Amino acid sequence: MALLKPFSKLPSLHASSILLVENEELFQQSLANALVAEAGVTVNVRLAKNLPLPLENEDKRPRIDLVVFVMNLTSELSFQSTEASLKYLDPGFFLGKVCFMVTNARNATVPSGRLDSVRKLAASLQCPLLFAEDQSPDGVANAAERLLTILKVSAGFVPTITALYLSNLTRCTVPPDIDQLSFE
Repeated sequence: MALLKPFSKLPSLHASSILLVENEELFQQSLANALVAEAGVTVNVRLAKNLPLPLENEDKRPRIDLVVFVMNLTSELSFQSTEASLKYLDPGFFLGKVCFMVTNARNATVPSGRLDSVRKLAASLQCPLLFAEDQSPDGVANAAERLLTILKVSAGFVPTITALYLSNLTRCTVPPDIDQLSFE
């Protein structure tokens, strides 16, 4: 399977493309609908359960401006699927064209180390980590609004800001004491 490359195709005029990758597809469809409804520009939303993408529609697929990995913190399979999918991205995507979105961070059933694992993953790849509330329509709309802001920059619609600059401003960092035991 081939790597997904960020600059292998020409961009579309006045349109941007976002790829939402979520293994469980719980939040993916509602987020896609909110992205299309909120957009002031044309947004092509592509959905995938995992990477690599199938080769049969390669010629019809638009250039992907932003890849969003959606992870449900209550599911270990969601995190494992994201880790497995990362190896199918060209390293050029990690220059401002990848972000992670986490759902169910407030859920009491989430194991304590899972959020730390996600934060370490995002920090090691120097990518933004966004938190989303997937239970309410307002939470989905807020998540879509934040993604659209990043997408506009990644697609080149904001003239004075590059995707790499935005990525440096919003990337996830891990505090030095994250490996220490907590006393909860």
